[in-house]
Amino acid sequence: MGHSDGDHDDLSADDSPWSEDIWSDDNEGSLSFEDSGEGSDAESDETDALAAEESDSSEDEVAPRNTVGDVPLVWYKDEEHVGYDISGRKIKKRDREGRIEAYLRNADDAKNWRKIYDEYNDEEVQITKEEAKIISRMLKGKTPHTNVDPYPDYVDWFEYDDKGHPLSSAPEPKRRFVPSKWEQKKVVKLVRAIRKGWIKFDKPKEEPNFYLLWGDETDTADNKRQGLSYIPAPKPNLPGHEESYNPSVEYIPTQEEIDSYQLMYEEDRPKFIPRRFDCLRSVPAYEKALREGFDRCLDLYLCPRTRKKRINIDPESLKPKLPSKKDLRPYPRTCYLEFKGHNGPVKSLSVEASGQWIASGSSDGTIRVWEVETGRCIKVWKVGGVVHRVAWNPQPDRHILAAIVDHDLLLLNAEIGDEEVQMRTKKLLHIEELAPEEEETGDKKPAVKWVNHDKFDGIMLIHHKAVSTVEWHFKGDYFTTVVPSGDSRAVLLHQLSKKHSHHPFRKLPGLPIAAVFHPSQKMFFVATKKFVQVYDLQKAQIVKKLESGVREISSISIHPGGDNVIVGSKDGKLCWFDTDLSTRPYKALKTHLKDITSVTFHRKYPLFASSSEDCTAYVFHGMVYSDLNQNPLIVPLEILRGHSSSDGRGVLDCKFHPRQPWLFTAGADSLIRLYCD
Repeated sequence: MGHSDGDHDDLSADDSPWSEDIWSDDNEGSLSFEDSGEGSDAESDETDALAAEESDSSEDEVAPRNTVGDVPLVWYKDEEHVGYDISGRKIKKRDREGRIEAYLRNADDAKNWRKIYDEYNDEEVQITKEEAKIISRMLKGKTPHTNVDPYPDYVDWFEYDDKGHPLSSAPEPKRRFVPSKWEQKKVVKLVRAIRKGWIKFDKPKEEPNFYLLWGDETDTADNKRQGLSYIPAPKPNLPGHEESYNPSVEYIPTQEEIDSYQLMYEEDRPKFIPRRFDCLRSVPAYEKALREGFDRCLDLYLCPRTRKKRINIDPESLKPKLPSKKDLRPYPRTCYLEFKGHNGPVKSLSVEASGQWIASGSSDGTIRVWEVETGRCIKVWKVGGVVHRVAWNPQPDRHILAAIVDHDLLLLNAEIGDEEVQMRTKKLLHIEELAPEEEETGDKKPAVKWVNHDKFDGIMLIHHKAVSTVEWHFKGDYFTTVVPSGDSRAVLLHQLSKKHSHHPFRKLPGLPIAAVFHPSQKMFFVATKKFVQVYDLQKAQIVKKLESGVREISSISIHPGGDNVIVGSKDGKLCWFDTDLSTRPYKALKTHLKDITSVTFHRKYPLFASSSEDCTAYVFHGMVYSDLNQNPLIVPLEILRGHSSSDGRGVLDCKFHPRQPWLFTAGADSLIRLYCD
């Protein structure tokens, strides 16, 4: 069809009969060459001949008539021309054609379905049937040309036979075995974004609401009501063989058994007596059906039901995984030696700094010094009063014993070592002039009086009230005593070299029980009935306050590192404090049945022990790590028995050997026991 001057501009892509339904898959016949029955054979041959004469050469391509390039045609909307040809002449717009004229013209034209309006050149273009076939194949998702195979067979061009070398003998690049730092940075960035919530993952899809037809009713989502949890009613028992209409012979009772049922109580009689019938039609109606149905409804209505959650867990899996005891050796396990000589309960023990001697105090009024290796008693002091506590000076060149006799404190020369050491000790235990407290005059009474003890060549420290405990400073010049009273003189500090005493605390929060020095720093621990207060002696202020949570504290011991504290109580609990971690106990161990009398740390080995009035002593492994992120390891090791009870009392004191993994225990049965590995 030729182009006439009467054609108009109204034939656009939207207004032309070139509609979308022609290109749909349902109308593929209109695009295929075989299905189009319109047109003569001459026209078909002529079109095929023109298509055969087409060439792929760029010289045969017809250049566009409009040469404005990619300029938007909107710019020429109000102009009379649409562009310029290659000679620079204006390309006039065609006159617009009405819709009715275009419809009538297209209805009489059999080739109208192959015409496309070219808005760029302002003309109509007619496509060939071969181009229509290509468009039809592309709409179906196929290749444009029929002679192209989209799935050709793979051809391996390399010959592997008799080839002894790989395709490439180049060395592996370094990037294949070295981690990429850029990938690592990207992963770290993504992980940080996920943790901060910048990247959110899609919620999992909800599973379909399927349920088992014969499953448990508790698992269905319909039974999860608001408020109280749904508890399904217990199902009645399913019928068995005896409820069958034709049961076996062994299920049918004899007449004698039926008569014996009448002698039973009504609640003990069987609810149903099996019978045999020839067929199911002969089975009569159950006479108790209505009654049992009513009883069932009453049970469901009146019977309360509670849900009991039962978890099947192996009890062994709940126990913490502790290391083997063999790996934690050495530690005291068996009694190696007994020290006999006291006639009353041994109330206190103290081991000399070198570990060669041990001192003990008893209620029989004697203080004894023993040789550890042989168990021989080498020195006895009859002080004439109950010895509540003994403490050996920690310095190896000062063999001085501090003993609490009745109400006061007595400093003794142990009289061991060479003559030079003994002379220095005697000189140190001699008061040449009156103490400053005695020189004071007035109404104020001194807290402590330093008095020479001529009988034992020592010093007696007379307190205003009874003394309960005494502890030495690690340097051996200072020591502290505790007087269980509510005034400011309850805790006293003494200096041996200057024979001076003073009370550092004006007020304490409670009744003091014990006081100890820090092993290496200028810190001071004061234990009351409920709390343990940590003081800085240099700054004269409280640093921490440890809350024990026990009924009443009975004893305290400091780890050689100084950051961990153990506390024994009168309700049998042992509390481990990590002062760097918290002011509350890190571990609370309920080990003893009765009051804990003493707790102690070993200076060298990771061991600590506790003694109680239940005649036992517990030995624990307590490893403290230098890494602050790792918690201390506490493992129970051994229960030491052997002491007998006397007047309801058992083991009164326990102390470790300073160098060996040995434990000394003092009992109310007047015996001292040495436990070794």
